[in-house]
Amino acid sequence: MPRIYTRRGDDGTTGLLHGGRVTKDAPAIEANGAVDEAQAVLGLARAEADRGSEIDGILVGLERDLWVLMAEVATSPDKRGKLEAGRTSVTAEMVRALESRIDDLARRTSVPAQFVVPGQNRLSAALDVARTVVRRAERLVVTASPSPDSLVGPYLNRLSDLLWTMARWQEEDHLTARGA
Repeated sequence: MPRIYTRRGDDGTTGLLHGGRVTKDAPAIEANGAVDEAQAVLGLARAEADRGSEIDGILVGLERDLWVLMAEVATSPDKRGKLEAGRTSVTAEMVRALESRIDDLARRTSVPAQFVVPGQNRLSAALDVARTVVRRAERLVVTASPSPDSLVGPYLNRLSDLLWTMARWQEEDHLTARGA
């Protein structure tokens, strides 16, 4: 049976993909921590969805995409050449897929023009929590200073938009800040 613990992180450091170690509070690790949290909240949302439903499939795909994104963030700049498009680095196609999904759901959903009060149901509330965690991850990625050609920032930006749209899609009616 493989051991779950390695003890290598007991000194306050963690390993990077393709080698190297950094402190556990390094900007890239902070960013990945937020992405990991977002992925867990997407799992919570998925637990509220019907198995095999359209939203279940979307959420599984997003969770898998976040593994790719975390791999890229956890790679030191001098090792970026080892990244594989779509496996360990975010691609333009991954960003376009989010945009396509947003457009599709926006056509099928009454999108409110005002701020929305979250919590119409458990699934939409979990999607809204995931959205806020993704926004935090996006801010932290800026601090982590990924490579200028990285698509991690655009991916997270579109993902938060998609999660907002998905939350509205899963609501029966929208309760807006203005009381509508």
